[in-house]
This record gives sequence, structure tokens and C-alpha cells, in this order.
Amino acid sequence: MKQLADGRTRFLLGDKAVRGVLVRGTALVNEMRARHGLGLLETLVLGHAYLAAALLATSLKGDKDRLALRIECSGPIKGLVAEGNAAGEVRGYLRQNPIPLEKPLESFDLSPFFGAGFLSASTHLEGASQPFTGTVMLEHGSLALDLSQYFQTSEQTPTAIALSIQFDNDGLPVGAGGLLLQAMPGVEPVLMGELEECLAGLPSLGRYFAEGGESEGLLAAQFGAFQPEILTTTPVAFACPCSRDAISARLLTLPEKDLDELCSGPFPVETCCHYCNTNYLFERQDMEALWQERTKR
Repeated sequence: MKQLADGRTRFLLGDKAVRGVLVRGTALVNEMRARHGLGLLETLVLGHAYLAAALLATSLKGDKDRLALRIECSGPIKGLVAEGNAAGEVRGYLRQNPIPLEKPLESFDLSPFFGAGFLSASTHLEGASQPFTGTVMLEHGSLALDLSQYFQTSEQTPTAIALSIQFDNDGLPVGAGGLLLQAMPGVEPVLMGELEECLAGLPSLGRYFAEGGESEGLLAAQFGAFQPEILTTTPVAFACPCSRDAISARLLTLPEKDLDELCSGPFPVETCCHYCNTNYLFERQDMEALWQERTKR
């Protein structure tokens, strides 16, 4: 079955009382998996974070604004980072790959792999000296539930989030999707209660998109009674702005002693961008040029 292109649909429900975002991210998750060489468990954990970053980044306005999700935890996952921007570009990485398993994976319950820890969301606005960051303790071991808890605790905003990835018999992702519903100020509690009932009957987004379902069809079928008003549908994709020049600039910020050691070899010096797993090689002459630039400062 031909897969539809990834996209991020913004919409309103209940006469603009609730804002929503629906993400179809199958290609995004597959690109992430391939770039980082992930297994099924790793794809599930980081894929949820990619979908969440794509959902939350719709609140950004500026082209260079970005939102970063970070988890630090005591479980085998150790932590992760996922970033999204207003253009629908997403990147991120696991702190532990592969995630160690004491026994074969028996279910998609990820709470044992997170353990105790913290979830933070940071908004980096262009021109701002510092990001705005909110942090909550992990309570559920589910990124969707812990993000909902984050919005309730940090912003006092009733929020519901669903994240889903469908795998085939070979453990490859064939469908991925995420949904965010967020109450606007002054929303009637009755409306939120009715929406919660609809969410309880929401099909698996990963399975729905794996079977060729369309975003507009899902909104009409699940939320038709709330007169969904689609605002925009825009692309979502894996993207990382790293470059050889950017890595060179990072090398120049190393302490002089560390840079001197790198200049002694062995060559080539291999560097890697954590966000996209791209390797950059620096030969002897490249390191000598960096050393000369550093010593001129």
C-alpha cells in the first residue's frame, strides 16, 4: 500500500474552544531509525519523542525558533533529546543506543525503561538570551501522559496527547502518528469531558496511517460532532542544520590542550553530530589549519 506523505495538520474544535494538531510521521520515524541504526525498542522510544516535538513545535512563530524536549532518567533509556521547529523539521537522539534489555521485549509499556527522572521542554526564541524551560518529574513512564502532566502543571492548560507507532512483523515502522488537543482559555468543562470520551475511542494512529488513512478523514470520523476547522497542513521531515563548518567552529572552542591532543592524531579525526549521526572526518592538514586559527586568537 502506498504511504501518504508526512504532514502536520492544525485544526480547531468546538467553535474554536480547543486547538489541535495531528501529525502523520511515518517517513520521519523511518528516516530517524535509519540514520541512528535503531532497533524496535529504540525506534519506539525516540520515535514517540520525534512525534511529540513535531506536535509541540506548532506553537512556535519565528522561522528560527525551536522547541527541545529532554528526558533524563534512571532507567536503561538514560535519556533523550528531540527538537522541532516551526517549519516542521525534527531531529534528536538517544543517550543510550542500544537500550540494554535484561529479557526480550514483552510489551510496548515503556515505564520500566524510563524509571525515575525529569522531563523538560525548552523554547528557544530567536534573539532571546536564554530559553524558557519548564520541568516536571516523570510520573507515568509514558511520554504522552507525562507531557499532558507537564502542560497541566507548568501552564495549567488541559492537554491530551496520543503518540503511536505501528510495526510490521519484521519490526519495521509502517505507520506513525501523534495527536494533541489543548483547551483554549475559558473552555467549558462539559466540552472537555465530551472530547475525552472521543479520545477513549481513538484508533491507534500508527495503525490508522499504516492502513493508508488520511488526516482529514480521521478528524471527520472522530471529531465530526465538534465541527473541526482545519487551519493548515504543512510538511514534517527529519532535518539537521549541522555542517562541517559548524563542527569546525565547535572544535575551535575546545580547551587548547584538548585541541593540541587531537592535532597529534591518529588521523583522520572523526567527529559525529549526535542529532543526525553524520560523521565528519578531519585529516592532518585540516587539524593543522584549525590549530593555526586557534593560536592566532
